[in-house]
Order: sequence, then C-alpha cells, then structure tokens
Amino acid sequence: MIRPALARWQDISKELLLATAQLEVDKRDAVIETIERLLDERDALQREILPPFTSEEELAGRDLVVLEKQVLQSLSLYSKRIRADISATQSKKEHMKNYVNPYGKVARDGTFYDTKQ
Repeated sequence: MIRPALARWQDISKELLLATAQLEVDKRDAVIETIERLLDERDALQREILPPFTSEEELAGRDLVVLEKQVLQSLSLYSKRIRADISATQSKKEHMKNYVNPYGKVARDGTFYDTKQ
C-alpha cells in the first residue's frame, strides 16, 4: 500500500511537467502561479513522507527519482526561456533608445567647440 502523500507527490510532479510544457507567452503568468502553487504543495507533502518504507513505496520511490530528474530539467529549461525573453526585451529597449537618439552614446571628449560666434 502506497501512502497517499507519495501518490500525490507523483501526481504533482506530472502536473509540473505538463505546466512547464506550455510555451505560450501570454499564459506565462498563470503558468508561473501554477508552478509556485504545485511546488508549495509538494513542499508540504515532503514532511509526510518519512521512513520506514514498504517494498511498494520503494519501487514507487525509484520511479519518482527518475520523474524528479525530468521535473528539474523541465523547470530549469522553463526558467532559461524566461531569462532569454527578459534579455531579449532589454536588448529591444536598448536598440529602441539607440534608434530614437543615435548620437546619445557618442563620446564628447576631444571635440572642438567653436567659441567664436
């Protein structure tokens, strides 16, 4: 018999994999909220999963270890996508500033100023 907390952990891990697979930018805030909620729920479940384990639970635990690796890879890939989008947005802002004011970054040292008018 597998503990309900262990079974719920596995369900949450699968939900995390599904949540991180959503790539739509317009739904990103909702996905991030879902991920945070699921991680908080898993954190609460972790306190309930303590030894001794039955042989069924040990087998389920081995499957969970593999699933956890997938979840970690998926979460890190999702965060990398977010970071890439943030840096692309910052780059676009910088390019827009340069387009609006092309001489804004020109060094003014050593330029000749005509004092006679």
